[in-house]
Amino acid sequence: MTVQNANRESIRHGKITEEALRERPSFPTWAIKLTMAITGLIFGLFVLGHMVGNLKIFMPLNADGTAPIDEYGEFLRTIGEPLFPREGFLWILRIILLACLALHIWGAFALRARSSRSRGKFKRTNLMGGWQSTATRWMLATGVILLLFLIFHLLDMTFGEVVAADDFIHGAVRHNLLNTFAPERWFVTLFYVLAMVALALHLTHGVYLAVSDLGWLGERGRGLMIVLAYVLPLIVVVGNIVMPIAIALGWVPDFAR
Repeated sequence: MTVQNANRESIRHGKITEEALRERPSFPTWAIKLTMAITGLIFGLFVLGHMVGNLKIFMPLNADGTAPIDEYGEFLRTIGEPLFPREGFLWILRIILLACLALHIWGAFALRARSSRSRGKFKRTNLMGGWQSTATRWMLATGVILLLFLIFHLLDMTFGEVVAADDFIHGAVRHNLLNTFAPERWFVTLFYVLAMVALALHLTHGVYLAVSDLGWLGERGRGLMIVLAYVLPLIVVVGNIVMPIAIALGWVPDFAR
């Protein structure tokens, strides 16, 4: 143990010590939690915006035959022109998200390691039932699933490599969506849906922790917590699941093809 007013006689006989029980970490735990909270909320806002853009697949073609979702994709590629080159802003956004991803993964493993060292050989057994407890147990697993899905999704829809449909066309958002979720590629749709279930678990508990770590809980913040941790993740997941299932089952109207 550590004492403020050291008993020199006890120290000499080895009964107590002035040394700390453990070394002070170089990066404080509160800072790691804050980093994970901020990066997690950034990802939450990103998937919300991404979902809104994807739902444009259900909009009818314009009078000139162009698809609104293709216009949306072109808009993203031309943000900031001529200040930025074509797709310049998009790559800045990708770099920021990649940095957030690296920080989020580092924070997750750092906190897990510190928690394991603190518990020692004992396991946490006092988790109550309910959605949050289930999400807590599955946080690492859902995080790994989402990381694998992110890699798959980038190869499939951004770079058109390895796992992409044979007739992938760079920049043709509607065309690529309709082909990647075609009925014969049912396994892609299934993986997408499972990843969204993992997102629901991860996002709900992650936002709950973020709201707590940012100090927004309490009587005044409870309503905000319910919206951020339950309502928004539900909207995001349902919105993201509807699109691939509708395409796979042929529910997307013919005028969107």
